Amino acid sequence: MQEVLEAEMDEALGASKGERTPERLGYRSGYYGRTLVTRVGKLELRVPQDRAGRFSTELFERYQRSERALVATLAEMYVQGVSTRKVKAITEELCGHSFSASSISAINKRLDESLKAFAERPLQEPFAYLILDARYEKVREAGIVMSQAVLIAVGIDWDGRRQILAVEMANRESRSAWRDFLVGLKARGLKGVELVVSDDHAGLVAAIGEVIPEAAWQRCYVHFLRNALDHLPRKHGDDCLQELRWLYDRRDLAEAKADLAAWLSKWSARYPRLTTWVEETIEYTLTFFRLPRQHHKHLKSTNMLERLNEEIRRRTYILRIFPNSQSCLRLVRALAVETNENWMEANRYINMDDLREHKKLTLRQAA
Repeated sequence: MQEVLEAEMDEALGASKGERTPERLGYRSGYYGRTLVTRVGKLELRVPQDRAGRFSTELFERYQRSERALVATLAEMYVQGVSTRKVKAITEELCGHSFSASSISAINKRLDESLKAFAERPLQEPFAYLILDARYEKVREAGIVMSQAVLIAVGIDWDGRRQILAVEMANRESRSAWRDFLVGLKARGLKGVELVVSDDHAGLVAAIGEVIPEAAWQRCYVHFLRNALDHLPRKHGDDCLQELRWLYDRRDLAEAKADLAAWLSKWSARYPRLTTWVEETIEYTLTFFRLPRQHHKHLKSTNMLERLNEEIRRRTYILRIFPNSQSCLRLVRALAVETNENWMEANRYINMDDLREHKKLTLRQAA
C-alpha cells in the first residue's frame, strides 16, 4: 500500500524522489500519517504531500469500499445478537471501538447510495458477449439459515473490455428469478448481445431463450465436463474425460466433430451411458467455434468470472452466515464495483476487431 502511494506521487509530479528532470511538475513536501483499517488489522501509512497541495489519492476510498461493507456486516451481526464473542472481538479490533445501531446505519447508508448508483446505471453501449453465473451464500432470514443465489452478469463491449453489469440476490436459480434479472438488464439498456455463456441450469437457459432469443447460447464446457462424471462409474480411468476435454482445443468445428466421432467409437463399448449422454448434449458446448479463433479460450466457459468468485469467497468465508440478504448483496456489490473499476482501467480483455473481421468474412462466404 505504501509503494502504491509513492508511485502515485511520482506519477503526479512527473519525477521520482530526488530525480532532476525538466518534466518535473512539482516537489514533495513530507508526509502525513493515515490509518487504514482492513480485515487483518490497522495499517499505519505515510501519505506523501507536495508543496502546492494538489496531490490527492483515491487509494483509501477505493480500497475501503469493500472493507466498509465487510466491517458493517460483521457489526450488524453483533448488534442483531446473532454473532459470537469472536465477532465482537474482530469488529472492535478492526475499528478500535464497539458498534451502535446508529453507526452501522450511517456506514450502510453511505455504501448503499453508491452501490445503488452502480447497480442502476444505464447500459449505453452494446455488449456483444454476455456471461452469466450464480453462486450461493448462507443467509439468515426470519431466524432460519438458508442458501440464497447471487446472480452475476458480465458483459464484453465492442472496445473489448469487461464490465460487471449486474449483481442481484434471489431465493433460488428459478426461471422467474433469471427472467427478472435479464429483463432488468434490458430495461437498463442491454442490447446487441450475440452470444451468452452460462451453465446448463434449466431455469437460466429458459430465461435466456425468452428474454434474449436473438443471441446464440454457449454451454460452459467446464460445467459440462463436471456433469459428465455423473454418467461414469465410480471407478473409471482419466483418459476418457481427458480425451473429451481435448475436443475444445481444436482449431475449428470440423476438427472437433471428427475427434468427437473417434472418441465415441473408442469409448462407446466401455462407457455406453456416458457416450450416449455426450452425443445428445454436446452440441451447445461447441457454439464458440462460430467465433474467431482468438476468442475461443475466453468464451467457451464462464471461467472469466472465477477471479471475482475467488474474491467473493475470500470475503464471505470470514462471515460464513450473513445476518440478512441485504448485507450479503452489499458486500458482493462492493467487490463488484472494485473489480469493475480495475477491469475498466486495464488493457482490453479481447480484441473485438477479430470479431468484426470474422463477421465480414462470414458474410462474404454466405454471399
